Amino acid sequence: MSDSKEEETAASESAEEAVEETPLIEAEAVEAETEEKTAESVPAAGEPETEEAGEEEIEVVEEKVYTIPIGRLGYVTDRGHRAPRAVRDVRAYVSRHMKADEVAISNEINAVLWARGINKPPRKITVRAVKDKEGKVIVYPAKTT
Repeated sequence: MSDSKEEETAASESAEEAVEETPLIEAEAVEAETEEKTAESVPAAGEPETEEAGEEEIEVVEEKVYTIPIGRLGYVTDRGHRAPRAVRDVRAYVSRHMKADEVAISNEINAVLWARGINKPPRKITVRAVKDKEGKVIVYPAKTT
């Protein structure tokens, strides 16, 4: 009976040692992985960054800056529908000038159009329209320099 107790305590001690060693090994592996990821994600000093902040990489065919006179397009709608009308007018204006069927408006432009609520969109807005090789146009806010 004493032999079995000794075997159990020896087995439990070896199991405890294995449990104690395992987290250390896992922690070291996690640290090594994070070091590798940070080394891969940081570009070298001479390399340019491939993506701009918030924009995905698209092959630009044409890029133009427009100041769209939303106030001149005419408010034939009632006060409660002017901001949605302004969004449609921006889309139509860019589509007409860039000769594109598909126009996407970025979230930043949408936020500017809706900033003062549904009743009072801005009188004019300056945008940057980017056309890719597939003919799709994306409307961004104009870069201020």
